[in-house]
Amino acid sequence: MKKWMLKISVIIALLSSTVTVSAASAAATIGVNVLLKGDATSVILKQLGNVGTVLNVLNEIDAVTMRVKTSSVDALKALPFVLAVSVDAVRNGSPIDTVEATNFLGGRSTWDQDAINVTNGTSTRTVAYDGTGVYVAVLDTGLVDSWRQYFPQERIAVDYAIAFAGGGGEVGNVSTQKNKWEHDQNSHGTHVTSTILGYNRGTITINGTAPMATIIPVKVLNQNGSGWSSVIAEGILYVAHLKETVLAGSPVVINMSLGGSALDVLEKAAIDYAISKGVIIVASAGNEGEAGMGYPGAYEPVISVAATGWIGEWTETSWWITKDVPDPTNVLDYYITDFSSREKAGQDLDVAAPGSWIVGPYQVNSGQLSFYYLGGTSMSSPHVAGIVALMAQKLPSLTATQAESILEFSAIPLPAGTRTITNSDGSTSEISWGNDASGAGIITADKALANTY
Repeated sequence: MKKWMLKISVIIALLSSTVTVSAASAAATIGVNVLLKGDATSVILKQLGNVGTVLNVLNEIDAVTMRVKTSSVDALKALPFVLAVSVDAVRNGSPIDTVEATNFLGGRSTWDQDAINVTNGTSTRTVAYDGTGVYVAVLDTGLVDSWRQYFPQERIAVDYAIAFAGGGGEVGNVSTQKNKWEHDQNSHGTHVTSTILGYNRGTITINGTAPMATIIPVKVLNQNGSGWSSVIAEGILYVAHLKETVLAGSPVVINMSLGGSALDVLEKAAIDYAISKGVIIVASAGNEGEAGMGYPGAYEPVISVAATGWIGEWTETSWWITKDVPDPTNVLDYYITDFSSREKAGQDLDVAAPGSWIVGPYQVNSGQLSFYYLGGTSMSSPHVAGIVALMAQKLPSLTATQAESILEFSAIPLPAGTRTITNSDGSTSEISWGNDASGAGIITADKALANTY
């Protein structure tokens, strides 16, 4: 990790889905997610009730969440109508005056937006698309109270915004809280949103990847930036339902800058369901370096994103907004960060995008506007979600499979290598990576759009 870099890691260790009595007291209760072989009928629910307490029923994917004694897990798995069981897994990652600008199309360029070729180092956008008509659901911590000071009110779909809380690892039931999404104390979701839309920084507007997209804040992580896979699944299903109904005529993208060390059965089923309804899902690869990717990003149907940095970082004052990233894109100008998760056997890493020293709104004191450099694949994922929004604007019928194929085909290969970089204190260091770190390579908006038809 580069010295003094503020690293936001959304990957933390989660409980193994294999539960044994030796791992916990037989009398202890745990939250579990149960995938059924068919509908959750009244007969089946009664039989499940004999094993533990049924908390939520997810009819769309034939699943339930439960609390059971550790000693009862094997009996639960043995029921003839149960397909899979996993422990509910940990996942990490008052209104005021509105921003005067209605969008940030004319905003200043930052190094990361220049690097993916949506801007050219000035306020000029270099692509013909801006995300108009596309909805991007940001499954994260929600937005801070002062979000209207950062984003145009018109770009946030307040009618669809929602918060989910609870989960098998906490109180059990997953509940919805309509307005809690805009009272976040963590700021992670606000920073992620700023990459997609751009943001207001005092008297300056900053451009975003898809500044005219409409963001749906879906709070699935708590004020500490963590949550449970059962809650993530509910958030995914909520977005899928929007796509099926009120947003049936609009492209819908999900960004998930979050993850854990194993794929939960409930998340997997929810992802498959959402994709079947036309939703495109983008997620961070994880911040665990050589330890491997996080889930759901590593799951093949999800478009996963590694984190790149730029050798122009810290080479001059205000480099992040005043220094022009060279064109055409040259892989020798970039590196894979040391924290970015590498692809291991059975995992699927797709592309890489800027995730080092990304500036955006991040409040350490409630109500006090502030901006921070953040680093992590949490920051790289929204760049790609924004690019997918541009692609979906050009081709509204774009599917998840098509989007992933186009991105991989369009990526500029970034093979194993070593780069000398400048640190924030002026010192230099070397960063190296292997061929397991970059997926298909660096993605840029212009190349992805050129191949979208």
